[in-house]
Amino acid sequence: MLIEHKVRGEAHRLGTGQHKIVCPSCGPERRKKGERSLSIQIETERALFKCWHCGQEGIVPLEERASHVRRVIVNAVPKHNWNTLSEQALGWLKSRGLSQKTAETLRIKETRAFIRAVGEETDCVVFPYFNNGHEYAAKVRAIASKGFACQGAPQTFFNIENVEPNDWMIIAEGEVDAATFVEAGYRSAVSIPNGAPMKVVDGAVDPKEDGKFKFVWDAKKQIDAAERIVIATDADGPGQAAAEEIARRIGKDRCWYVEYPEGCKDANDVWLKYGQDGIDRLLSDCKPWPISGLYDSSHFFQQLDDIYDKGIGRGETTGYPTVDEIYTIAPGQLTIVTGHPSSGKSEFVDQLMVNLAQEKGWRHAICSFENEPRLHIAKLVSKYLRKPFFDGPTPRMTKRELEQGKSFVQSNFSFLYQADGSLASLDSILERLRVAVMRHGIRGAVIDPYNYIAKPKDVAETDWISNMLSQVRLFAQAHEVHVWFVAHPTKMMRGTDGKLPVPNGNDISGSAAWWAKADCGISVHRPDPAHSPVSEIHSWKCRFSWIGKQGKAALIYSLATSTYSENGDDPFSGLLPVKAEDSEEDEEEELPF
Repeated sequence: MLIEHKVRGEAHRLGTGQHKIVCPSCGPERRKKGERSLSIQIETERALFKCWHCGQEGIVPLEERASHVRRVIVNAVPKHNWNTLSEQALGWLKSRGLSQKTAETLRIKETRAFIRAVGEETDCVVFPYFNNGHEYAAKVRAIASKGFACQGAPQTFFNIENVEPNDWMIIAEGEVDAATFVEAGYRSAVSIPNGAPMKVVDGAVDPKEDGKFKFVWDAKKQIDAAERIVIATDADGPGQAAAEEIARRIGKDRCWYVEYPEGCKDANDVWLKYGQDGIDRLLSDCKPWPISGLYDSSHFFQQLDDIYDKGIGRGETTGYPTVDEIYTIAPGQLTIVTGHPSSGKSEFVDQLMVNLAQEKGWRHAICSFENEPRLHIAKLVSKYLRKPFFDGPTPRMTKRELEQGKSFVQSNFSFLYQADGSLASLDSILERLRVAVMRHGIRGAVIDPYNYIAKPKDVAETDWISNMLSQVRLFAQAHEVHVWFVAHPTKMMRGTDGKLPVPNGNDISGSAAWWAKADCGISVHRPDPAHSPVSEIHSWKCRFSWIGKQGKAALIYSLATSTYSENGDDPFSGLLPVKAEDSEEDEEEELPF
């Protein structure tokens, strides 16, 4: 606990970003006193730490951090003795096609700084970063050779203070490219503070790198006020991966992209080779970010090459090989989930989210109208630890384990909560989900169940459901978020054997759109809940064969931990309640998960 308290204290003192401090656990015993072996990655709502010497690592949630962040970001760096530009520095800027007027607009300065890539102190150009009018950090670049360093921790878009409302906001990868657009007359040009992400997997940003995109949320006001968002990051793999993540957070329906001419990898290359006409043409020819529609065949050639080399692949795993045979999870898709009352459909979706958070680093937003957040969190923690939350016939989680579970939930889940119990509009739900994408980088979301969403009085139910599902699908596609939408079936008659049939999309009341608009459709069914812990997962629709197929898989459900497992490999699976009042039906009334 000592190390966690130390990290929490340092996080509130330091700014967001990467830092190193003396490890409070092993530092006092080290022969090299004062060696900073504890690395800290401070984000808006959490701090990740690891000591490369003793190996201790973990995540610390940071409550009530907003006020500290605002204070730290303003005061993080004392006023530097940055100098006005010398002839040498102006000559370097001129070599990049940048004038003294642009340097003055962007308040570019000069200094001497140690550059690791150069191996010594050298003359550098300074690109200052501002927040609320305060100069709080800077990126410095060596003049004589290529090398970079930071003074302070840049956390916002470079040049964000000059972005005008109702203008095109141009997002470049580096400060020189942003300055190039300003030189060409496009003042609302910015660049991302930390360049392209370090870790790119199969052309996409690793979810664990999501914390590097907090600057998008910080610029929400300017982004919302922009007429158009044009993303002009570098043409290489990391640059395009960064562009994808920025577009996903902003919403691909609002973003446009540029295509660099042959032989150019960024805006400054275009400026040096083709001048004003080149930049004007680059922006005038920008294209809307692809979501769906008609495209030139060449747009898909890179994807074609990928499946030729790697195969068509699958969605992300559910965590259960038998279920993966019929259903996997792909970003940008809509899954309709149904099942009879007390069938465990909400429990199963929660389990999928926990599995994805653990294995793939996915963050999620939960809009669950029937679940009180504190009890819902208890379920998520129980699934994560695979231990009961409450006292019962099996040992419950310890207080220390509970704290670990709380950190896990804090890092991976956010909640849309209708505290007054009123119906929510679809627009308000989608707007809050958009904020969750921009602020937290969510990759999954659940809406559970649909009948708590307010329906306009003057619209037929069939038309409303169809339009609602269309909007949810468009949101999923625009933000590359997988959405699980839970809907109850109509009341069904028992068969001659006394058992309820398995519902599917055609059994959900209100509209045939539940089947038609779904990318995937699954039902969670318990054939004999009174005597058996077996749960069946039925896939009744899969729009794309590479995601899954129609079929059925069986899992074992544990009432003690509310977890699912294959072949009863969970030590608590199959445990039936010992008290009559703890029956499955009563549990859903008391803890409606």
